[in-house]
Amino acid sequence: MKISLSETSLQRIDAGLRASNCAFAEKYPGDIGRRQPVHTVYGGAHIFRADSAQRLGQVAERAFAENASDFVVFARAIGLPRANELPDVLGYATGLRQRLKDEPDAVRAENKAAWLAHTIHARVLEKLRREPVEDFRIDFEDGYGNRPDAEEDGHAESAAIEVARGLAAGTLPPFIGIRIKPFTEELRARSMRTLDIFVSTVMAESGGQLPDNFVVTLPKITTPEQVSALADLFELIEKQTGLGAGVLKMEMMIETTQSIINSEGRINLPLLLQAARGRCTAAHFGTYDYTASCSITAAHQHMMHPACDFAKHMMQVSFAGTGIWLSDGATNIMPVGPHRATEGKPLTQDQIEENRAVIHRAWKLHYDHVQHSLAGGFYQGWDLHPAQLPTRYAAVYAFFLESLDAASERLRNFVEKAAKATLVGDVFDDAATGQGLLNHFLRAINCGAITEDEALRLSGLTPEELRSGSFVKILKTRQDL
Repeated sequence: MKISLSETSLQRIDAGLRASNCAFAEKYPGDIGRRQPVHTVYGGAHIFRADSAQRLGQVAERAFAENASDFVVFARAIGLPRANELPDVLGYATGLRQRLKDEPDAVRAENKAAWLAHTIHARVLEKLRREPVEDFRIDFEDGYGNRPDAEEDGHAESAAIEVARGLAAGTLPPFIGIRIKPFTEELRARSMRTLDIFVSTVMAESGGQLPDNFVVTLPKITTPEQVSALADLFELIEKQTGLGAGVLKMEMMIETTQSIINSEGRINLPLLLQAARGRCTAAHFGTYDYTASCSITAAHQHMMHPACDFAKHMMQVSFAGTGIWLSDGATNIMPVGPHRATEGKPLTQDQIEENRAVIHRAWKLHYDHVQHSLAGGFYQGWDLHPAQLPTRYAAVYAFFLESLDAASERLRNFVEKAAKATLVGDVFDDAATGQGLLNHFLRAINCGAITEDEALRLSGLTPEELRSGSFVKILKTRQDL
């Protein structure tokens, strides 16, 4: 064939593209495939104990048993898809309940609403017993308050000792960390001292170890210099305690308008990430501080406010492809009944029913908020009360299970046709969709919505392909066979 350009004449253009592509790949490595927790539970540092995660699970399981002992009741309370089609609880006493346990796939084909409700209820209960908390943040900020220096010093030390005990006993959740106070002029010295005491004490008590996936959360960020200061502090602590360089990681809290757009009108989020110098793993949205900074009154401060969606979309655009995890905020209406039993005075039936109605309303709100986050691409959020754990997992499981059949068919067809654009039903997929479909299965497995065996059976992938986490690698391996 005839060409006009020699390889030599293209060298300068080629070199420029190579440099640009390599720089881009370094800044945007994409999802690194690590498990991301579906939530972070916040609790005051003064009450943290080595077995806090297990205690929270026990409270959550008790609330679940008292207010959703049956899967039909739970499905209706939170508004699962087609829950209104489910008959009364007694309608399942004639055999369908047993069939849901013995032959779920057959029931699934006949009555997906019943299968979905039963499966979610069973898997939520299993999760509360096995791993009730995925991520815990020992809080020295809003959940702790401002206290005398001597008191916070003591709590920083005692919380660290409890972490070391939990590390030795194997009772810590898979992810854990602390939230320090902001680096404002009034609180920066206090914040740095708390971090120093906490990390130094954990290291001393544990024989030089930090828990896996330990992270420090920096709240109310307004300038890149605050993020850079925390990175500098990490370096000093690592040198003094013997930690390896780069071990300490941070999470940024995006809860001020200035963290979105700075005084020069520039988007501040990429500048904050750059200031972290590779130490940032996640960005968490602070719903109530952010809406307050927008002058939104308390009555309208909630997770589904348009101002929140704007800020979160700015986070997505700024951090997409960087490997930074995104987390939404918390529902601040707690599932707590107004009546409490006291010694010698049990609750009346009317009080029990009123408590249940209040808890069900709070559960429904929390479920809707989590679903809104998931639909918007935020796969993690905050929980503030153990009774929110059932609805956290129910919402996550429903999100993945409801679309499981369609995702399975699309991924299976897509892989079989070697990433050529495919039409499955009325959905047209191209190559960019492949990784998203694979991620659907990986996230579902990580949170307990489905098992790995189920994912393999439904997707048609091999264990090695699924665990690789890379759609590109799967296609390349199949094409080389």
